[in-house]
Amino acid sequence: MANKLKLGIPKGSLQDATLDLFKRAGWEIYASGRSYFPTINDPEIECMLVRAQEMARYVETGALDAGLTGNDWILENNSDVERVTSLTYSKASRQKVKWVLAVPENSTFQKPEDLAGKVIATELVEYTKRYFAEKNIPVKVEFSWGATEVKPPMLCDAIVEVTETGSSLRANRLRIIETLMESETQLIANKASYTDEWKKKKIGNLSMMLNGAIAALSQVGLMLNVPKANLDAVLNVLPALSSPTVSHLRDSDWVAVNTILEEAVVREVIPRLKAAGGSGIVEYPLSKVVL
Repeated sequence: MANKLKLGIPKGSLQDATLDLFKRAGWEIYASGRSYFPTINDPEIECMLVRAQEMARYVETGALDAGLTGNDWILENNSDVERVTSLTYSKASRQKVKWVLAVPENSTFQKPEDLAGKVIATELVEYTKRYFAEKNIPVKVEFSWGATEVKPPMLCDAIVEVTETGSSLRANRLRIIETLMESETQLIANKASYTDEWKKKKIGNLSMMLNGAIAALSQVGLMLNVPKANLDAVLNVLPALSSPTVSHLRDSDWVAVNTILEEAVVREVIPRLKAAGGSGIVEYPLSKVVL
């Protein structure tokens, strides 16, 4: 096939969450065994598993047309790529992750300036070097191959580490003294590929459907029947994503209302809808919400 999009899928901690997101967006990606080339139910896409830390480099050089990686690794590599869209999901939550400067909880360090002349361990080496250089704080930044949280105070004085909930830092008796950046997954594209009309459209479709799948994660659909006399009272209860759909029923005294709500508020809204005159209230899950 002449038209083929080379797409990088992040290998490692983000892999399962990414495959699940693609599944909800409509693409089945099958990664099995030790193969770095998973299959996908789309003949126009060719997938490759690549570590998120390296993804931006391969997209920048054109080895891949597009890929998913964190904003942190784009900045770490100073990669010149097209940022198509942000996709806020991660291995443990639907929140942005943070890269933080952390020290032993019983240390005297209170701010970055206190670490002048000290050793910082991190996987985010180049960004951390630039961060301290911009503040004119002389430190030694060492690359950490993993288990970074256990290194202070014996192997280093402080760490720069990524966290979603902070639980691992607390478990290792570390205290955050500064947040260096927040990061989330980005769909990125090679700049030359993005000038190709077909590839740009294909990447745009990916962006739309992936964002739609993410938007649906926190939303639910709600439908109910309402006497026309109570319609205004019911509509005043609904904090709708957009104007609810109101449809006529066979019984001319009744209408059907269909809307989308944040899942977090449904437990409060349904009793109020019932009290306002709604009946036959049905909550249902959504797979995609495309605005």
